[in-house]
Order: sequence, then structure tokens, then C-alpha cells
Amino acid sequence: MEQLLHYVWRHRLFPLEALSTTSGETVEVIDPGLRNADAGPDFFNAKVRIGATVWVGNVELHMRSSDWVRHGHDTDAAYNSIILHVAEVVDADVVTADGKRPPQLQLSIPESLRADYAELCRTEDYPRCWRIIPRLSRLLTHSWLSALLAERLQERAAKVIERLRLTDGDWERAFFITLARNFGFGINGDAFEYWARHLPLHAAAKHRDDTFQLEALFLGSAGLLTDEAIPPSARTAAATDPYLKRLRNEWTFLAHKFQLPEPMDHSRWRYLRLRPQNFPHLRIVQLAQLYARRTAGLAAIIAAADRSALHECFAAGVSDYWTEHYLFGLPSEHKEKTLSTASRDLIIINSVVPTLFAYGQEHHDEHLQERAVELLEELKAERNFIMRQWQQCGLSVDNAADSQALIQLKREYCDRLDCLRCRFGYEYLKGIRD
Repeated sequence: MEQLLHYVWRHRLFPLEALSTTSGETVEVIDPGLRNADAGPDFFNAKVRIGATVWVGNVELHMRSSDWVRHGHDTDAAYNSIILHVAEVVDADVVTADGKRPPQLQLSIPESLRADYAELCRTEDYPRCWRIIPRLSRLLTHSWLSALLAERLQERAAKVIERLRLTDGDWERAFFITLARNFGFGINGDAFEYWARHLPLHAAAKHRDDTFQLEALFLGSAGLLTDEAIPPSARTAAATDPYLKRLRNEWTFLAHKFQLPEPMDHSRWRYLRLRPQNFPHLRIVQLAQLYARRTAGLAAIIAAADRSALHECFAAGVSDYWTEHYLFGLPSEHKEKTLSTASRDLIIINSVVPTLFAYGQEHHDEHLQERAVELLEELKAERNFIMRQWQQCGLSVDNAADSQALIQLKREYCDRLDCLRCRFGYEYLKGIRD
């Protein structure tokens, strides 16, 4: 509930009567300051007139003023700059580490706001603020979605940079790991990232012109050539599968040649509620084809002029065996099994865009960052439950930039009940009060 008090302070939802400190001095809030999301005082650079004096500094808020000691602020020098302490209940004096006693303001949360917020958090509807959506201006909606998109791009770029650090600054490998993760299409994302991080690309690079050897290396390191990795219903047929036998022999040879570590545990891979075209065997073989073709590396995606060129980068199919199989020992109808248009769009959204944005940031190239955003604006919006719910509320979802922003909204705000930091939540509470 302390966040609700922050909300009252930030938006100046003060009572009609004049504010005053507990010692009787009048208080005028000229500027509530900037919200601090990190350690330290709650609001920086506030401007407050107390009595006849204008103070500029930091403000701390608590539900009860006794929380000051409970949170250890009385011994923390970071709170020596406090010009005002705000609490809904003043039940104790506050003293800073350097012995000062900042003035205190008792500020109540309006009961109507408390009730409206409780109702907003209690509802099981998604989105909770659906009633206010049709009343929002296009300008407000656009500005909030733009801010959410910027947040999401920063977060996803940070993950690319983290992979870059783990690979000692190897951009090509960091991109390959990012690409591999998104070949998991959600369910197997973690497994694909683990596999890609441990994949011996130094060995793969020496056999890049032989797709069969790449398949053996990729599938073998993923733990998918073992008997245990084959479903019990297919083991009898797989036991006499000549292609599997060749792959196993090649994997044994390559593992010995390069002194490779043990393959990953096959149990990391998930198959439940997974469509056959997303089985890890097939996606790994597609990655092997892309790696062999050299069309889906970092240099290629930077050079690609537009969405169509990027689609060509990811236009790899599968080897002949996999046109008639999804798993070892289980034949399927003959099919080329290339990445669909929708899948390539998802790869661009989830792999290419964050990497271009991160690369642009690291190399101070604003053009690449802008191009990442332009790609999202060019691509169709993702189709999923989140988008359908917002569209049913009357919100227009025009492209992938909008859908990425709404995914950020759901995960970082709605799912966390962080409505008080959301502009839609603010309009909802304001709309009810109006």
C-alpha cells in the first residue's frame, strides 16, 4: 500500500485543506520530484515550500513514520539529504544519521482512491482497466506504447549484451545464441540457449561445408542421438534406421577428434503440447542448414536492407531425411519443412531486432537502433491471447511495435499488479474519480 501513497504524492492528490507539518508549518508542494526506483530516498530533487522557506532536495515516504527506523534509514547517510518525511500515520520522530530531524507531513490516502485501487487489483478480468480504454486519446495511447516499446527494446538488448560478455565479446556467437534461443519458440527457449552456449562452434566452423557433419555435431551435442532421447514407441524402428546410425558414428568421430565434453541431458527438451514442426530435432537441423549457408550471421542481418531480405536470410530448409521425419524412426508425410513466413517474422522480432538495437547501442550507431524500430513497425503484430484481449477492449494493434509494447505492458505491469506506474492505470483511477 506504500506504493499507493507514492501515487498520491507523485500526482498531488492532496486534500482540499492546506497541508502542514506536524509542527504546524504550512507545506506547499511545488514539485514532487523524480521517482527513484533504486536504493535511496523515494523522490529526488523535490521542491517544497515549508513555512516561508523553499527547500530543494529528497523526500522519503512511509505508511508509518516508525518505518524510518525499521528500514534502517536512521543509520544510512543516503537519507541525510531528506528535506521532508511523508507518512500516512505519524507515530514517531525521525532522525537522520547525521543527527538532523527533517519535518514530517502526515498525508492520508483518499478513501475513494483506496477503494478504487483495491477493486482494480481484485478483478480477474484482463486487462483490468478495460473500461477506460475506449475513452483514451490516440495521443496518450501512442505515447505510452512508445515508452513501453523503448523499455522492452532496452531489456532485450541487455540480454544480448549479457550473451556478448559470456562469449568474450564475440558478436557472431552472441547472435547465434540469441537466434538459437528463439528457435525454441517459447517452450524450448531455455534448452536451446543452454545448447547454443555449450555448442562447440570452433569444431563446427571446421566442417561448415558439410551439412551432414554439422547435423551430427549439432544433434549429438544436444543429446538427441542417444537411445534415451528417442521415444519408447520409436526405439524399435530407430534401432535399424541407417541415417541415425551414420549420425551416431559421425558424432563419435567428431567428439573424439575435438575432445568434446559430454552432450547435454536430453531431458531438458520439451515435447508436451508441441507441434511436430517445432520439435527440437527439426529446429536444430534448420539451424545447421543456416550455419552452413552463412546467410544468417550478424554481418548478413546488418547488411539486409528490409524485411524481405531478412526473410531470405532465414530461408533454409532441411536435409532429405528430415523432409520425411519429425523424429528418428517415425516417418512423416514428405514436406520441405522450411521456416514459415510467420516463423521468420518471429525470428526477426525476437532475434534480429534486439541484436541490431544492442549492436547499435554498443557502437553508438543510431541508424541501426532506428532500423530495429522500423522493422517492428513494418512487421505484422503477433497474434496471441494478449493482443486479442486488448483489441476486444477497443485498442488498435497495428504492427509488431504495438504488440511488443503490449507484451511489455502485460509482463512488467499487469502481471505484477503495478497499475500505479501504468499510464492506463492512472487514467482508469482518474476516470473513476471524475
